Amino acid sequence: MHTMWKGSISFGLVNIPIKLHTATEDKDIKLRTLHNKCHAPIKYEKICSVCEEEVKPEDIVKAYEYTKGKFVVLDHDDLEKLRKENEDKAVEIIDFVKIEQIDPIYFDRSYYMSPNEGGGKAYSLLRKALQETGKVGLAKIVIRSKEQMAVIRVYENTLVMETIHYPDEVRNASDVPSVPSDDKVTKKELDTAIMLIDQLTTDFTPEKYTDEYRTSLLELIESKRMEKETVTPAAKEAPTNVTDLMAALQASIDRTRPENAATPKKKAAASKKKTVSRVKKEA
Repeated sequence: MHTMWKGSISFGLVNIPIKLHTATEDKDIKLRTLHNKCHAPIKYEKICSVCEEEVKPEDIVKAYEYTKGKFVVLDHDDLEKLRKENEDKAVEIIDFVKIEQIDPIYFDRSYYMSPNEGGGKAYSLLRKALQETGKVGLAKIVIRSKEQMAVIRVYENTLVMETIHYPDEVRNASDVPSVPSDDKVTKKELDTAIMLIDQLTTDFTPEKYTDEYRTSLLELIESKRMEKETVTPAAKEAPTNVTDLMAALQASIDRTRPENAATPKKKAAASKKKTVSRVKKEA
């Protein structure tokens, strides 16, 4: 399993060298966008809104727009130094709480934690302590240049770090429009709803649930592939060698010709004009 972060985590005087591994994966089916005319993939370029020219990666800087149209440019070195200073710190568990006190809306991403060299015993100690107390640890960690709150808990005998949102990142539920302020339901309606919930209540079995849309989409793709309903991008027409050679020769001539040099035709015309003028004078 790929290691995406290395560091250490501590509680009290106990320090645990650890590695983080992404616990979940995105299985969304990635669809490409093609040009309907020739079925070639569409390219997306970074174009400057003022210069209207393509911008190379080395010419791009990051900035914060503090007001409309005004920016504070942040140098790469400054950002890298700030990131390094925070990532080098050991992650400290600052509190222990009951997980039931954390609403699921706060949860973000999950990472498996494995002990790094020499951290096996301390890892086992924290795991056992969390299991015995039924609590989870709250810590802060910097991942991908962002400081995040995290919950450390036990999942199937493995320590898991769940990043969670800060309170100011969770929007106020009272701002949701059209939510009724009071319950206008009858007792009969409520009893019927509770009866239905009781009938549908069961134990949570994750394997029972599948992504039906993704399965159907894969089946559709495979069916079209088997029936040869496929396309191949049209080959880009390359200029002929003759055209390329003539263009290169003409460009070379134009580049090396002095600005005041006359063309052979102009020289011939000028010579003929001088000859006619001389003949007239002699006559």
